[in-house]
Amino acid sequence: MIPPTLADIRPCLEGAIPAVMATCALDGTPNVAYISQVFYAGERQVALSFQFFNKTRQNILSNPHATVLVLHPVTAAFFRLHIRYLRTETQGPVFEGMKAQLAGIASHSGMATVFKLRGSDIYEVHEIEPIAGEPLAALPPRANVLTALRRGSERLARCTGLDELLNTTLATLADFLDIRHAMVLMLDTGTQRLYTVASCGYAASGVGSEIEMGNGVIGVAARERTPVRIMHMTSAYLYSHAIRSSLRDHAPGLLLDTDIPYPGLAEPHSQLAVPIESAGRLLGVLFAESPEDLRFGFEDEDALVILAGHLSAAIDLMQARPDTLDTPFPLPAAPPVPPATGTALRLRRFRANDSVFVNDSYLIKGVAGAIFWKLASDHAQHGRTEFSNRELRLDPAIQLPDVIDNLEARLLLLQRRLIDHGPHIRIEKTGRGRFRLQVMRPLILLEVQG
Repeated sequence: MIPPTLADIRPCLEGAIPAVMATCALDGTPNVAYISQVFYAGERQVALSFQFFNKTRQNILSNPHATVLVLHPVTAAFFRLHIRYLRTETQGPVFEGMKAQLAGIASHSGMATVFKLRGSDIYEVHEIEPIAGEPLAALPPRANVLTALRRGSERLARCTGLDELLNTTLATLADFLDIRHAMVLMLDTGTQRLYTVASCGYAASGVGSEIEMGNGVIGVAARERTPVRIMHMTSAYLYSHAIRSSLRDHAPGLLLDTDIPYPGLAEPHSQLAVPIESAGRLLGVLFAESPEDLRFGFEDEDALVILAGHLSAAIDLMQARPDTLDTPFPLPAAPPVPPATGTALRLRRFRANDSVFVNDSYLIKGVAGAIFWKLASDHAQHGRTEFSNRELRLDPAIQLPDVIDNLEARLLLLQRRLIDHGPHIRIEKTGRGRFRLQVMRPLILLEVQG
C-alpha cells in the first residue's frame, strides 16, 4: 500500500478539528496536548501554531522530533504525522495565512481573546501513518474542478479587451465554480493601494473602492503574495468601509466625501483572496466570499490560483500589444456630433490628489482622475472627442508609472465610474488603443489648489 502524502490528507489540515501533538523531554518524559492548527506549508512541510510558551514548546526546542494526530473532518479517519522541527517564522506568507485561519477558528469558537498567533513553527514531515479504523464514507465528489477550469480558460482565451477579460473571469467563477460574490482589484503602484475594477453579486458594483495593502484578507494576500482563506466569520478580516481618501489626509478641512463604499458582504462567513502576479510583479487580487461557513476548501483555493495565473498572463499580453498600428496622432477629427445642450456640468479638480467632482458629486481620483481631467480639458478647449492610449502614455501631466502603468485598467475604472456616477459623459472604445469621449452637456472646468 502506497503511504498517503500531505496532498492526500489536506482536508485534515483545514483547522476544523484541533490536532493532538505528542512531544518528549530530554529525560524521556512524554507530553500530549491539543494544538489549534496544522497548516499545509508544502509537499513535505507543515506549520504548527505557536501560541503559548508551554511544555510542548519547551520540549520541541530541546528535542525537535514529535508526532501529530490529525482527523479528517468528514470521514473521521485518523492519520499520525511523524515530524521534525525546523524553524519558527513570525512574518511572511505562511505566518499570515495561519494568522487569518486562526482568526476564523477563534471567532467561530468564541476564543478570539485567547487564540493569538505568536509564530509559525515549520516542521518537516518524515512519515504519514494511517490509523486503523472504520472511517465514514466520503462525500460525493464535487463537480470536476479541472473541467470547470478548462471551460473557463477557453472563455478567457477568446477575450480581446480588459473589460471582457474581467467580466469573463467573474462569470467563470459564477457559472463553473458556483462562486456568486467576487471581485477583481488592481494595484496602484504609486499609492500601494488596491482599487476595485470589477465585481459580481453585490447590490452596488463598488468600482473604485480602495483597500490598503495589508488590510483584511485582500490586503494581506497582496502584501504577502499568498492566498489567504478564512472559513468562519471573523471581525479581524472584515472591511467596514473603503479606505479614507488621501485628499482628507492632506486637506482635512475639506467637507468633500471621496469614499466609494466597499461592495463586500455585510457578514461573510467564508473569504478567499488570491494574488494576481506576473513575472514577480503584483498586478492585483482575485477575491471571493460567501455567507456560508466552510464554503471554500483547498480545491477552491487551487482553482482560483490557476485562474489568477491565467488572468495575469492575459493582462500582460494585452499590455504588451502596441496601442495602435503605427497610427499617427493627433487622431483625425471625429464625425460631426451635435453640440452639447442643457444645463452645464460643473467639473472641479483638486490638485492634491487629482480628485474630480461632477456637480459636487465625487467621481474619481488619482491617475484616473488626471486622465479624465485631460480628456475634459481638451474637449472644453478644442472640442476634441477622439483620443489614443499612446498620447496618454506620453503626457507627463498624467504621471503614469514608467514600467507597468495599468493604463487599460485605469481607463476601464474611469469608464465604469462614469456609467455609475457621471451622467451625460461616456467613454467608448473605437479600436485598439483608441477611444471616444461623449459629452452631452456643456462643461465648466474649475481647478482647486487644495
